[in-house]
Amino acid sequence: MFKKTALILLVSLLFWFPGRQNPAAAQPLTKVTFMPLWVPQAQFAGYYVALETGIYKKYGLDVKIISGGPGRSSTTYLKNRKADFASLWLVNGITLCDQGTAVVNLAQIVQRSALMLVARKNSGILKPEDINGRKVSLWGPPFTIQPEIFFQQYNIKVIPIHQSYSVNLFLRHAVSVTSAMWYNEYHTILNAGINPDELTTFFFADHNLNFPEDGIYTRRETWEEHPDRCLAFVAASFAGWKKAFAEPDLALDITMRNLRKEHIITNRVHQKWMLEHMRKIILPHNDPEELGRLKREDFLRVAGALKELGLIKKIPDFTSFRQPPAGE
Repeated sequence: MFKKTALILLVSLLFWFPGRQNPAAAQPLTKVTFMPLWVPQAQFAGYYVALETGIYKKYGLDVKIISGGPGRSSTTYLKNRKADFASLWLVNGITLCDQGTAVVNLAQIVQRSALMLVARKNSGILKPEDINGRKVSLWGPPFTIQPEIFFQQYNIKVIPIHQSYSVNLFLRHAVSVTSAMWYNEYHTILNAGINPDELTTFFFADHNLNFPEDGIYTRRETWEEHPDRCLAFVAASFAGWKKAFAEPDLALDITMRNLRKEHIITNRVHQKWMLEHMRKIILPHNDPEELGRLKREDFLRVAGALKELGLIKKIPDFTSFRQPPAGE
């Protein structure tokens, strides 16, 4: 009965268009907080568009976005009830459940993993086996999980080097292979003057390691006590993403304004690349019906890998972990 009611609420919310006044707007707005994974870059444009164009308000919400970044983990904020909603990778959501913090996936925004390894062809790296014995710069968890499995698949042993928030080690030839996100660091490498045909790229999604990344999460207690609030946040966020993709110049204006507030150095060209590539991994088949859907096979692939690596003890129940907004 609970799920049926929640689904009815979701259908009602999804039919509210951004430009249409809905009944919730006449009621006092409900204050909620949301924390993205990182600083306000185009990776999260949809949420900032929903905030600054009044979409969240039209769904009855007064949303405060808490900026992520170094020392500010969205996982920790959600776990400690410092945020009502948070953007987490699927591996983080599953791990939280295993550790005793009951969270639910309200929407799986990113459908295709953008994590990759990048090497120079002139270093002799043309296939996975060529990485064996090389220095590879790697970020910390959760970014290490796919590389670890990848190395096992190809019986590769590497010399791991800690990677910071840049790809400078790679650009200065201190490592042979670097970690990168397709929508971010890969573009930074190209902007450094290296042509795509000079690079060998290994997308983990192409090696049976498609671990979906950014999703919208809340604590189970929040979902059970305020399903209408959760559904409104998801529906409004969907509307924000659709508007960001339909009006990229507006989305970039909003993104750049928020980046300046955080005193973060970037440029519009890089953020444009990021927004364009976010569309490709959020809607990999250009199907609006795919927006926010957590597929059972993706969940089981990620959870199974975490269990095999000993990172979780038990795989959460899928029907409990995902809720109607991200349903099948």
